Amino acid sequence: MDAPTMKERGWDECDFVLVSGDAYVDHPSFGPAVISRLLEADGFRVCILAQPDWSSKAAFATFGRPRLGFLVTAGNMDSMVNRYTANRRTRSEDAYSPGGKAGLRPDRAVISYCNRVREAFKGIPILIGGIEASLRRFSQYDYWSDTVKRSVLLDSKADLLVYGMGETQIREIARRLASGEAVGSITDVRGTAFRTSKPETAGIGDGGTILLPSFESVSTDKRAFAESFMIQYRNSDPFSGKRLVEPDGARFVVQNPPAFPLEGKELDRVYELPYARSWHPSYDAAGGIPALSEIEFSLVSSRGCFGGCSFCAICFHEGRIVTPRGKDSILREAALLTRQSRFKGYIHDVGGPTANFRNPACAKQAKSGACVDRQCLFPEPCPNLEVSHRDYLELLREVRAIPGVKKVFVRSGIRYDYLMLDPDESFLRELCEHHVSGQLKVAPEHVSARVLQAMGKPGPASYERFAERFAKTNEAIGKKQYLIPYFIASHPGSELKDAIELAENLRDSGFVPDQVQDFYPTPGTLSTCMYYTGLDPRTMEPIRVPSGGRDRSMQRALLQYSKPENHDEVREALYQAGREDLIGSGSKALVPPERKGEASGSGRFRGKEGR
Repeated sequence: MDAPTMKERGWDECDFVLVSGDAYVDHPSFGPAVISRLLEADGFRVCILAQPDWSSKAAFATFGRPRLGFLVTAGNMDSMVNRYTANRRTRSEDAYSPGGKAGLRPDRAVISYCNRVREAFKGIPILIGGIEASLRRFSQYDYWSDTVKRSVLLDSKADLLVYGMGETQIREIARRLASGEAVGSITDVRGTAFRTSKPETAGIGDGGTILLPSFESVSTDKRAFAESFMIQYRNSDPFSGKRLVEPDGARFVVQNPPAFPLEGKELDRVYELPYARSWHPSYDAAGGIPALSEIEFSLVSSRGCFGGCSFCAICFHEGRIVTPRGKDSILREAALLTRQSRFKGYIHDVGGPTANFRNPACAKQAKSGACVDRQCLFPEPCPNLEVSHRDYLELLREVRAIPGVKKVFVRSGIRYDYLMLDPDESFLRELCEHHVSGQLKVAPEHVSARVLQAMGKPGPASYERFAERFAKTNEAIGKKQYLIPYFIASHPGSELKDAIELAENLRDSGFVPDQVQDFYPTPGTLSTCMYYTGLDPRTMEPIRVPSGGRDRSMQRALLQYSKPENHDEVREALYQAGREDLIGSGSKALVPPERKGEASGSGRFRGKEGR
């Protein structure tokens, strides 16, 4: 809500001002919309301050002093990931800004915004949340500065940090603030972290509290960093997680155990709040907000993921417990989409972090949480894993039967190793018949067994079996449809020989990737811990890290070896790896020889790889 709307509603003040690094989109896939609509439903007055000018405090006083406090988020993405590529180059576009314009949010937006709020209103309670705050709640490796930074709670001077999805926490905190409780005394809410200088408040010595290595330790000792990460990782489940405390000088950052995931009617309620399902009208002149286009007509069917990929931070944010929305709620939302003026008959997705994870992995997970030291699918599927696509398949059938729906796509990702465990092939057949439009995107990520081990992904044979079954299924139904695999270059554990193995696999399969994703070390992932420490925190064994710019560049070039502009780097990689046999004109060659008189890349770039 902007200031003129406040006057139109007759408000002399609001309860909360929500500051966001994103433009405001009133849709359930955008965190600021969910939190503000939820508070509104509980009777609170919320004003939205979207992408304010952070150069001074003036913009932060737009709505006056709120009665209860400020809610600060960087938006749907970490502000550094939003602004910079994996090569630390500034992005030219921002999908969460009007017209895709870049530069409308600051670096480390949470800290910047909180500083301006403190300047504008002394003593006002500040709560921070969203993905940026959630994954920076303890000391974290910061790829952009190549340093370990302290908790964002300390640098922002916020009073409380809400981590995870946040709905339960924000409602409880709002209620307690409204009852007159001081923000400094709200130290017991699950899914929150706070700062204190008092050991007794931090719970030091309490049997239910775990003391982490200090900031001073993890910022200078990489082994201590890895050890701290694994303690946090093992305490990321709401059923088994303990209170964690990280000392930083004379201060302590205290994390309460995670909040329990929303289930049943509570989860359905979140997605059925009265969203406008569009961007704020003030963005019309700029062409709207590009990020809305892909998800405007998508349906969230579940939360959480038990996949356990090393490069994913879901474990620390949504959690590993999969919780489904009710079918009736999803069908009501699907019917609502058909009445939207811009709806053309196509529902772009029905899914979640992993589309075909619709329910908890097993009965134990539903009742007592995810296992502390065991993954559901890696390195082998757990014998207790319950594999069924029946519920998800029934949901897809009912959605596509709704009048006005022409086609329902599944785009949020299929975990093919889980799919292959299902003896009932009905789901794959109907997926190919009804929910794929020529191409199905999947994520094998690599073909090297060693790299896949570091990634927490199944071995290469799993993808090969799936690709074969996918082809046979499409042949049986008379369709020509193709798999579009995603691969990651330069992941920890990958040497040049692994990148060459992947390049040879691409050569033999005839697949030429249009885009290649460089590994991006972002806060909160096991892979980032590997990247920074050179240790696999699961075993504390050394792991090879391709961290040098040249090494990363060569591995990336190998995945697109056929592009002429990459030939020099590919030849250099092959020279370094002793694979000159792949330079030539034969059917097995990756690149042609250097032309006569052309300078050899090998003379310019020889040297040791990585760390």
